[in-house]
Amino acid sequence: MLTNAPTDPEIRAQMIDTVRSWVAREVIPVASELEHADAYPAEIIEGMKQLGLFGLTIPEEYGGLGLDLLTYIGVIEELAYGWMTLSGVVNTHTMCATLIGSYGTDEQKQRWLPQMVDGTRRGALSLSEPDAGTDTRNIACKAVRDGDEWVVTGTKAWVTNGERAGIVALAARTEEGISAFVVEKEPGPAFEGISVSKNVGKLGYKGIETVEMAYADHRLPLDALVGTPGKGLPQILSVLEVGRINIAARAVGVARAAFDAALAYAQVRHTMGQPIAEHQAIQLKLADMATQLEAARLLTKSAAERKARGERCDVEAGMAKLFASEAAFAIATEAMRIHGGVGYTTELPVERYFRDAPLMIIGEGTNEIQRLVIARGLLARAREGS
Repeated sequence: MLTNAPTDPEIRAQMIDTVRSWVAREVIPVASELEHADAYPAEIIEGMKQLGLFGLTIPEEYGGLGLDLLTYIGVIEELAYGWMTLSGVVNTHTMCATLIGSYGTDEQKQRWLPQMVDGTRRGALSLSEPDAGTDTRNIACKAVRDGDEWVVTGTKAWVTNGERAGIVALAARTEEGISAFVVEKEPGPAFEGISVSKNVGKLGYKGIETVEMAYADHRLPLDALVGTPGKGLPQILSVLEVGRINIAARAVGVARAAFDAALAYAQVRHTMGQPIAEHQAIQLKLADMATQLEAARLLTKSAAERKARGERCDVEAGMAKLFASEAAFAIATEAMRIHGGVGYTTELPVERYFRDAPLMIIGEGTNEIQRLVIARGLLARAREGS
C-alpha cells in the first residue's frame, strides 16, 4: 500500500492543479464562515469524493486511482492551503486504508478497500487513549478472544472522523501484545457496543469531529484482526509515518497560505508614504518566511520519496513533520505581525492559520517525541552501519 508505481509527473501535476483550482473555487470562499461556525463541510466533502481524493492512493485493482505518495502530499498541501481541516479528513482515511493495504490479507483488502475508494465508508484511526497518547505501549483497550469472536472493551481518544467513519483501524491489547483490528460500524454516535462519549472542542481544526469512542463488550469476528496478533504496534507505527508526512504536507499548505497572505498585504498596506513591503524590517521577515517554507516543502518531499520507495523513513518523516510544523507556526505568527491589528481579527483568515498551525506541532506525535524518534533512529542506523 502506498508503494504504487511512480505516477507520471504530468499526471501528478494535472491532479494537483485540478485540486488547486477546485480549492480556489469551492473552498476558499466559504472556509472562514464554515470554520467559525464549526460546521461540518458536507458539500465540500461530496466534492472531494467526486475528485477521487478518498481513493487517491488505493491501488487501481481495488477501484482507486493508484497514485503515488508524491501526488498525495501535493494534494494535501492544496487542501490545507484552502482549509487545513480538509487535509485531516483525508489523512485518517488514508492511514486506515494504508494499514489494510499493507498488512491485510487478500480477502480483507478485497472486502474493505473498494468500500473506501469513493468515501462512502470513511476511515478513521483509533490509537490514542486518555492515558496512552505518546506512550502507545500503555494502551489499555482490550480485545479478548471468545470462541469465534473478539470482545473489545476500552476507551479511545482523539479519534478524528470517529463519529462519521464506517471503518475504524483499532489498536487493542490481546494476550500476545498490541494487535490491530478493523472495526466496521455505521456512521453515528452509537453502534452496537460503540458510543461516542465526548466530542472535543478545539482551538482550531474545526468543522471535523475529534471524539472519544467507548467500546463496551463490542464483538468483532476473528477475521477483523489485521496481520499477526501482538504485532499491531509496529504495523501502526509504520502507518504513522504516512500520517507524519501528511502533517508535514498540511503544515506546508498552511505556511504557504499565511506567507501568500502576508506578501500580498505587505504590498498594499502603506505606512510613511510607501508600501510596508519597502520597509527593510518587513523584507527580512518575508525572506525568512519564504526560506522556511521552501525548506519545509523539500524535507516533506524527501520523506515522501523515501516512503514511496518502501524504505525505512522514521527519521525522515520525523524530520519533515518537526521542521514543517514549527515553520508553519512561525510563518503564521509572522504573517499576523505583518498584518498588524487586522491580522488579529476574524475579518481575514490569518487568525485561522495561527490557530490551525499548533495542531501540526502536536498531532501524530508531539515535536518533542519527533526529536527522540529522530535521535534514536540516527543512533540505530549508526550502530547498524547504514
